[in-house]
Amino acid sequence: MIEINLLPGSGKKARKGGGAKLDVGAMVANVRNRIREPWLIAAVATSAVVLAACAFMYVSQNSRAAHLDDAVQKAVQDSTRYAGTLKEREKAEAKRDTVLRSLNLIRAIDDDRFVWPHILDEVSRALPPYTWLVSLGYTGTGQGTTPVATMAAPAAPGAKRPRHIVETVVVRDTIRVRLVGNTVDIQALTRFMKQLESSPFIENVQLAKSERANDNGKEVTQFQLDMLYSRPDPSLVRRVPLAVSVR
Repeated sequence: MIEINLLPGSGKKARKGGGAKLDVGAMVANVRNRIREPWLIAAVATSAVVLAACAFMYVSQNSRAAHLDDAVQKAVQDSTRYAGTLKEREKAEAKRDTVLRSLNLIRAIDDDRFVWPHILDEVSRALPPYTWLVSLGYTGTGQGTTPVATMAAPAAPGAKRPRHIVETVVVRDTIRVRLVGNTVDIQALTRFMKQLESSPFIENVQLAKSERANDNGKEVTQFQLDMLYSRPDPSLVRRVPLAVSVR
């Protein structure tokens, strides 16, 4: 059968228009086929998340490393800068500690120079009437006649010991005083002990012995007192110059 085209050119235009059309149906079918594979989509999504996390961690770690490097360099510079100052400070503190220890030693020796005068003065002041001494002496090397040792002051419980210890404790011997006397009044002995105990230079007064005795034909009470010499606070001791004006 023979067909005659009565509209010239219409066939060519149809062929040109048909070549430019998109195959939408094929694309939709392809997408549907891919959606039917969920494991592939999950793998792609997981890979993307892992890559993003790795990139974030890499950037943050590089930033932190750079910050730490700057801090280390600054700390090294500060340490180098203040090293000389710290050495000078340690030398000054060592000199200060040496001077303070020397002052403590001098003060300790000076406080113990007048042990015997203090004892005589306090005993004579406390001695009541109708009472007299037979012997008086003391034992102990507290007058500064022997070398004085020093030791570090103990730290408070739970406190951290400072690096440079300034305070020192002067180790001094205990001075024991023994007094032997007679009295004709037993109540005078009691007053004598109380007055000695009230002295800032004498403590721990103990009656070691008390017995009847005969002194030049008179009946008396002979007693022995043992006590300790006390070192009061230097601020409580009043000192006066030993000077005599000569005209």
